[in-house]
Formats: sequence, C-alpha cells, structure tokens
Amino acid sequence: MFGLEPHVLVLLIVCLLAACAFEFVNGFHDTANAVATVIYTNALRPWVAVVWSAFWNFIGVFAGGIGVAMGIVYLLPVESLVDANVYHGIAMVGALILAAIIWNVGTWYYGIPASSSHALIGSILGVGIAFSLLPESRSAAVNWSKASETGIALLVGPLLGFALTIGMMFLFKRFVRSKAIFKEPHKHKPPPLWIRLTLITTCTLVSFFHGSNDGQKGVGLIMLILIGIVPFRFALDETKNPLDLRASLSKVEYVISRVNRAELSPNDQKTLAEIQAETADLDRIFAGKTNVKELPQQTRFEIRRDVLLLANRAKKLLSSPNVSLSSQDRNSYDLAIREMKTFTDYAPWWVLLMVSLSLAVGTMIGWERIVKTIGERIGKEHLSYAQGASSELVAAAMIGANTGFGLPASTTHVLTSSIAGSMVASRGVKNINPQMVRNIALAWVLTLPVTMVLSGLLFLLFRAVLG
Repeated sequence: MFGLEPHVLVLLIVCLLAACAFEFVNGFHDTANAVATVIYTNALRPWVAVVWSAFWNFIGVFAGGIGVAMGIVYLLPVESLVDANVYHGIAMVGALILAAIIWNVGTWYYGIPASSSHALIGSILGVGIAFSLLPESRSAAVNWSKASETGIALLVGPLLGFALTIGMMFLFKRFVRSKAIFKEPHKHKPPPLWIRLTLITTCTLVSFFHGSNDGQKGVGLIMLILIGIVPFRFALDETKNPLDLRASLSKVEYVISRVNRAELSPNDQKTLAEIQAETADLDRIFAGKTNVKELPQQTRFEIRRDVLLLANRAKKLLSSPNVSLSSQDRNSYDLAIREMKTFTDYAPWWVLLMVSLSLAVGTMIGWERIVKTIGERIGKEHLSYAQGASSELVAAAMIGANTGFGLPASTTHVLTSSIAGSMVASRGVKNINPQMVRNIALAWVLTLPVTMVLSGLLFLLFRAVLG
C-alpha cells in the first residue's frame, strides 16, 4: 500500500485511526451542544435527535470546503511542512493528535464543555514551538499571522454569542406574543408544534455548520498525516496536472523580475534571492517535460515544497515597504499564487468521508453528560424553549460565518456563552450558575497552555525515539 515499508504502513494506519478517534471524540464532545436543546426540551427523542444531528454533521463536512482545514495545516511553519522524513511527520501528527484526544476525553469525563478547537490548535502550537527547539530548525516556531487570525476568531466568537443572544431574547420578548416559549420544558411532553419545529431547525443548523467547520479540522489533521508520511503520493492534488503550474509560475517570475533589487534592504535582498532559487528549481523540474508521466514521483514533493516556500517568501517580500510595484502587478501575483495553491491545498473525497463518518458516529455516543450541563448547570433555572432556540440560532450564524471566512470556530464556547447570555437576558447576571461558569472558564483558560505543553513534550519524545 502506497509503496511503504511494513512498519511505516502500520504507523500510517495508527495515525489515521488516531485522527478518526479525535473526530469521533469531537463528535460526542462538541455535537452534544447541537442536540442539547431539542433533547432537553423534548422536541425530539434522544436517539432521533442524535441520528438527525449526525446526518447533518455528515452533510456539513462535504459542504464546508477546505478553507478551515488549510488554516489548521498552515498554523505550523511552512518549513515543518516540507520535511520529507516520514518519521518526523509521524512524530508531529502523533504528538498533536494524542495531546488533543487526552484533553478532550478528560474534560468530557467530567462533563465540562471544553473546546475541541482550542485543544487541537493548542496542540499544533505546542508542536510548532517544540519544532523550533530542534537543532536543524531555522524557522519561526509558529505561523503567528495565521495563529493570530485564529485566536481572534476563537476569542470574539463567544463574546459575540453572549451579546447577540441577549439581543435575540429581547426580540423574542418584544415580538412573540405566546408566553409558552418562555416556560420551562415539561419533563414528559413535547413543546407546542411551532416551538418544536423552531428548535429542530436550530438544531439542524448548528449540526450542519458544526460539520462544515469542525469536520474540516479533522480533514486538516488527516492531510497533515498523509503529506507527512506519504509525501510523494499526497504532496499534490492527483486530479490536477502539475505541468499546468507553469503558466502561474511565469506570472510570478514576471512580477518578481520587476522588483528593483537596489531599493531593497539586505533582508529583502536575501528573500528575493530565495524566491528566485525556488522559481529556478521549479523551472528545472519542468524543463523539457511535455507529459505528466515524465515527472518522477519524488518531484511531486519537490514541487509542493517549492510552491509553499515560494508563496510564503513572496508574500513576505511584497509586504515590504521597500518594494514598489503597481497594483496590476500585485493583483497578477496574488492570482498566480492562488492558482498555484490549488495544487497543494486539497483533500481527496475519501478523506472527507472518513472524517464525516467519524464525526457522525461520535455524535451518537456520549452526548448525555454535556446535554445535562447545557440544560441545567449553566444557569440557575432550567433552559426554556426561547433560550434554547435563541442560543442555537446565534451559534449557527456565528459558526457559519467563521466557516465562510475559513476560520475555525469553537462550537462549545459559542453555544455555552450564548446560553449564558440567554440566562442573563431572562433574569439578570444573578441567574448564572457561578460554579459551572468557573469550571467552563477554567477549561477555556487551561486548554491552550496544557495542550501546548503536552503536545510539545510528546513531539520531542517521539522525535527522540523515531530519530
């Protein structure tokens, strides 16, 4: 399989199973948030709710694209993603997946709605920082520009969820005449039909957008595994002809040729020389080739390495104030780089299927602990129909918006903060259960540093063992 040695094949399978396990844990950890309101309010029977949610999570993975997936991949420095040593790839993905799973399972066991997104991102950051400590590392610890975008998205989401849900509850009180929507759910009776349909709709939306966002994180993980362990096979999208890169390469070379070297600082001149070396290497690979079969298999990884480094360094150079180029040249460069990245930023259909199935199966298991927390422990009163509907509607909108911008969202934190907002809108700040909020906040604060330290130590251990 993939022409790998038996022991490397075993390690590949173990890593893929670990990635599926992460997404499985993500399913029963995070997706419980989606079914919490319909189960707690008796809008749907529990097993109907989790199967329904699992189905829409499955659909969401396929509909979400790969923007978030690639955002996860590129949190790591580019140099760590172009290492053809399969054992280094195994150490990297094994450490970050294991660290994220340990934290997710631990918080789930205690019924604390911690964020799988934070756990994964913390693990990736930990591996990146540990990578920078290695003697052969010459890169920054982490792609901090991408990390800052991700961090802002994860921070702003819960705050907006809290505020928008208060506004949504105000609109419900202002315009909905029926008081039934503000009542505590009956233990054994379903809500009125229109309320029931509203809650099912919001559950569907949260499930779909959860799949489209969180599912992509699993896709990103698996692509890290495949590119790290089987680089010559998965370095480039096999549905595309690498020779078609030459048109975009010519555009990049033309723009770079218009940069006046005399105007550049010494650092910019060094970056320019590195860019020219990458384009020259691509020209060498493509020289005299008229058919894709003429490209040796190992050159696929070389092409991937050159494209990623070229895109990274060209972006750095053109952002320098010393570079004077017309807007037309800059637009031509941006378009050419985007075209080149379509060869490296992809995911096969069967990867999407693996992730969607893992997420869907996980959704149907282990949801009870989190549902009880969502329904009864965040506030001092039991969740009402209006609180459930407004929280999930806001959460679905927030997660969907993040997916559209290619940014990860924390379903757990967005929804729990939205429910907290609905509790405040109902009876003020005193309606919040301080003990549970402290637990959730503590998990929020601790997730990043704990997973960073854990994944970093595991990475260094695995590198020492695997060489």
